[in-house]
Amino acid sequence: MTSPANAWKQWLAENGPRLLLFARGWSNSRQDAEDLVQDAILRMWHHQADKGYTPPDLPLVFSTIRFCGLNHHRSESRRRKREESVIYLNDFQDVWLDPVLEDDEDALILRDAVQHLSEKLREVVMLKFWGGLTFLQISETLAISPNTAASRYRYALEQLAHELRRIKQDRHETA
Repeated sequence: MTSPANAWKQWLAENGPRLLLFARGWSNSRQDAEDLVQDAILRMWHHQADKGYTPPDLPLVFSTIRFCGLNHHRSESRRRKREESVIYLNDFQDVWLDPVLEDDEDALILRDAVQHLSEKLREVVMLKFWGGLTFLQISETLAISPNTAASRYRYALEQLAHELRRIKQDRHETA
């Protein structure tokens, strides 16, 4: 029988990249995303104590990352108000779509288009496409119906397709 530590290591090796990609949507930098994943994993470890420390279900972890992201945003907002500081621009130098596509202009355009989707649409796209979840799992993660998850996904794809067509048309006209 595998020890809990080994089971978790294997589970993290399989699911860590998709968890990090999802957390990336809730953070301004890769480091913040890693912190969100670490916070969620720690919460899951404590949550799974009464279950023999078995690795958790993936939708629960996505939901926990979302919760941690919301908490992070709230605390950051309060901190900014307290400090009355300037608004920092997002640090999106690292490409969260695929490190191989770092210099691919289309990947950068797509990443930017996804970032400009509404939060509800962006969450579903990231969970479906980069998280690999089903609409049922997305609905459990976001506490919405599977039909709502599917319709948000369809609507997001329509918006992304429209935006990419517009950008390509603008490029063609200027060329």
